[in-house]
This record gives sequence, structure tokens and C-alpha cells, in this order.
Amino acid sequence: MEFRRLGASGLTVPALSFGGGTFGGRGPLFGAWGDTDAREARRLVDICLEAGVTMFDTADVYSDGESEKILGEAVRGRREKVIVSTKTGLPLGDGPNDAGTSRARLIAACEAALRRLGTDHIDLFQLHAFDANTPVEEVLSALDDLVRAGKTRYVGVSNFAGWQLMKSLAVAGQHGWPRYIAHQVYYSLIGRDYEWELMPLGLDQGVGAIVWSPLGWGRLTGRVRRGQPLPPESRLHQTAPYAPPVSEEDLYDVVDVLTEISEETGRAIPQIAVNWLLTRPTVASVIIGARNEAQLRQNLGAVGWALAPEHLEKLEAVTARTAPYPYFPYHRQAGFARLNPPIVGTAP
Repeated sequence: MEFRRLGASGLTVPALSFGGGTFGGRGPLFGAWGDTDAREARRLVDICLEAGVTMFDTADVYSDGESEKILGEAVRGRREKVIVSTKTGLPLGDGPNDAGTSRARLIAACEAALRRLGTDHIDLFQLHAFDANTPVEEVLSALDDLVRAGKTRYVGVSNFAGWQLMKSLAVAGQHGWPRYIAHQVYYSLIGRDYEWELMPLGLDQGVGAIVWSPLGWGRLTGRVRRGQPLPPESRLHQTAPYAPPVSEEDLYDVVDVLTEISEETGRAIPQIAVNWLLTRPTVASVIIGARNEAQLRQNLGAVGWALAPEHLEKLEAVTARTAPYPYFPYHRQAGFARLNPPIVGTAP
């Protein structure tokens, strides 16, 4: 397993990490993702550790905290061998303080996560979303207290806009508070919006990307094909309303190319999709999930080999999209490229 530096920190993480969203199976969304219990989770963790996957990601909102409990049980007795990452900030109830990242909520959420995980510290504590109702200074001050108390080692965010992340980094720098070292983002061959603003920001500010849903919400598993109905057992039937959008034609075009590369290389479509992500700037780790051992072993096959240049070119061509303002090509044609050269490997 390859290990990479996470952002500008001293923390090294595996190129693949494991997501615990399938642990627990409570609720309409997470129930559809999977219902892995503690015994099965321990077996999946065993396989991960054998392959060098040492980082495990979860969140308090996954199955109402059950995912954290199961992960804690699965790593019991080998906590020092793993990196535990969890998230907070999304609603856990209907009360006025059951959502967001206020000082009160962050401290309570961290304490609750520590209890569920059965540990005395969290390696990477992340904000699941930006909270516009709480001053950035309050958020960062509370995180500073948690770091100083030893309850978390590093802090990160997920699903932030560029200005939200940059403002937070600036405020942290002004006060000497911990800077976010990681941004957990949606990024896939059918969802490359991360590249326009968040990737350049990550490069400039030393914020590493941890990728969630690398298979485009299960649409790059190889089971979704042009002219072929979705299998009845597919989770997409239940989770489609939550999925990042992509047009059917764009999806089928990408799958057609992935199928061609799969036939030429002998690699499974999901392995190709994940391997491509690991070639991208700022990407420190890609989160893989699995409901069973067979899925996990296939996903682990995404590393240890490299796509050929001609395959990368084909994937670039089929997934390239016109950039939004102010990144679209006119600006480069007008001479802006001398001031803002594009990142190598991003779409035009």
C-alpha cells in the first residue's frame, strides 16, 4: 500500500481508506448502503489491515452513531495500528442545538464520538458541512481546545465551498489555531467539479483531498450500462435522490470508455475509476466502501498498478467539461493563462 502525506501536515495516510457508512444499517439512506454488524466489520477491518489500509472513516450521522460504535468494536485491541477519522455537524435530531458546529455542539459531539468509538482520541476530526450560523472564530477556537486537550490530533472539513475553506484557513492563521489539513470531497470520473476551485486551493494552502464516493454514488461499479436496466438489487433504486447529479448520456459515455479500458487491461471498472483518482493532484486518500468481503477485495485491487498514458488520455477526453466562469477557456485565450496557468491534468 502506498502512503501519502495528508496536506501540509506530518500525518501520512494510506492511498486507500475504508468508509464505515455501511456499518449499522439504520435509516433509509444508510440502511440501503449496508447493514454490517460488529462481527462482519471486524472481518473487513482484518482484510484492510492485511492490505495496508490503516485509515477508517465514519461520522456521527451514519446510522445515528451506530457506525462509530461498530468501528470502535472492530478496531478494539489494535487501536494504535489504525487512523480513525470521524465527522460531525449534520443534524442528529430536531432540537435547536442538534445540528451545526457551535462550541457547545462540537465539544459535546467530540465527547460522544469518543465514547462510541471507545477511544481516548480521534486522529482526524472533521466538520461534515459548513455552518453559516456559527462564527468561524467560534468554530476554530473550539477545535483548538479539543486539539490542546488531546481529544483530536488533526482537524479537517468536508463539503466546503472554496470561500468557506479559505476564510477558515485565514482565521486559523491569524490566531494560531489548528489549520484544516484535509478536505473530504466528492470527486469521480463523472463528477470533476472539485478541480475548478477546491483543487487549486488545496495545492496552494496544503489541504489534502480525501475522496468520498469515488464510484460516483455506485454508478461506476460496472453494473450500470447503456441500454441495460439497473439490477433490481442495486442500492441506487433507494438512494438516487441523494446522488450527485450527472446526465445519463455523460454517464454512459464514461462507462463505455471504462469498459473498453477494462477489456484491454483485465482490470475491473471500479478499480480503473479509483486508480484514476489516485493520479490526481492533491488526492491523499480515496475512501472505498464494501458491504461484503468480495466487494472489498475487488476495491483493494485499485492499487499496485498504473493506467497507461493512452488510457489516461481516453478518460481525460471523455470526462472533460467546459469550465464555469471565471475558469472557462476564453480567459486563457485572452492571455489570462500567463497569470493563472491551468493545473496539469485538469479538464480544459
